[in-house]
Amino acid sequence: MTAAIPPPPREAALAARLRDRLPQFAEHILASGLGSTAPAADLPDNHFVEVLPAIHGCAHAFLHAVERGEPFPREAVAKYVAPVVERHAEDRLPLRLLLEAVHGSARTIVHEAVASSGPDGFDELVAFGDRLLDLLMHITTVTVESYAGVEQSIHHAEREARRALCAALLHGLPAEELAARADIALAQSYTVLVIHLYRNERPTPVADLLTRRRIRLLQTILDRFTGPTTLHTFDGTTGIALMPEGTTLSTIESATLPTELAELFGVPVFAAESAGTAREYLPQAAREATELAELARSLGRPTGTYRLDDLLLEYQLTRPGPARDRLAERIAPLLRSPHLIETLDAQLRHGADRKAAAAEIHVHPNTFSYRMRRIADLTGLDPADPNGSRLLAAALIVHRSYPISDGSAD
Repeated sequence: MTAAIPPPPREAALAARLRDRLPQFAEHILASGLGSTAPAADLPDNHFVEVLPAIHGCAHAFLHAVERGEPFPREAVAKYVAPVVERHAEDRLPLRLLLEAVHGSARTIVHEAVASSGPDGFDELVAFGDRLLDLLMHITTVTVESYAGVEQSIHHAEREARRALCAALLHGLPAEELAARADIALAQSYTVLVIHLYRNERPTPVADLLTRRRIRLLQTILDRFTGPTTLHTFDGTTGIALMPEGTTLSTIESATLPTELAELFGVPVFAAESAGTAREYLPQAAREATELAELARSLGRPTGTYRLDDLLLEYQLTRPGPARDRLAERIAPLLRSPHLIETLDAQLRHGADRKAAAAEIHVHPNTFSYRMRRIADLTGLDPADPNGSRLLAAALIVHRSYPISDGSAD
């Protein structure tokens, strides 16, 4: 005798209709939650990029379970929810915001269910609402427990000891006790990697969230490239990583790291590297690498990793001394006339090809020639003359690295 197949639950048809429409309203669920609650609404668009697949996966699995009349237990919910909550807890996104987002998303599903039910769908709406309340209970429980777990470990003593150890090494301070607390063996030499981000000011709550996210992402990338023994003092904008001998970035990795960070952070990233530095010389190497990274940033160089050989002339020109001050004085008369600085830049890039230089800044060649004469009159150096061109180029480098006040100009 064949066992009777139980009839489908009343909410099955509604769940099936919602599952078919899920691709159309999954993004609306996200927009009703994390994407619309301040300060989350002020964050970059890609900050919650990993949330949408989790929403789609969890909603699809839940609706499929409802359609088949099967339970959707807490363990199934945690598979989708816990990783997302943990990442945002590490960024220190407020728990209140996460819970508000969960309930905002549930409200969107209720609205979609009402819109998808028929004129006689009261009973199936009630049954579906009962299942949805169970899901909301599980999501809330998983969110609170996952957040609490991260909260307990995010400021773990070992992590703080690692940062303190890195700072001690960079300042030439005794580090043996800190190394023992961090459970890390000190190396004889390190590769120093300075990381500078282009500053992009945001409201304080958003800046705090971005800072924590950047620190987490940098640590993840460094762990992938060099392993967990790399130390760093990165604060979300600037910092120094110390990679012990044997775990140094390869040439390719060193070149791609700033690019990967720039894509993740959405701002240019300037890195400077000093390889094979003995422990006692770390403070000096860190200072020089910091100067190189800042020099690359101030000169408008592209995202990348820079070494002394890449900026030899620029680095030397910006060393303190009377020659640097005299060079800065030469460029001062142009500083209140941005169009003259723009013209000088174009001239230095194109040299004798004055038509190409004029075309680059969208002026007539005659206008360009007039501006060149004004530059010569104001500075006493002819940018068309090889010697004058070299001096003006050097003066421009000095100014961009160490800006001076405006001089008199037309």
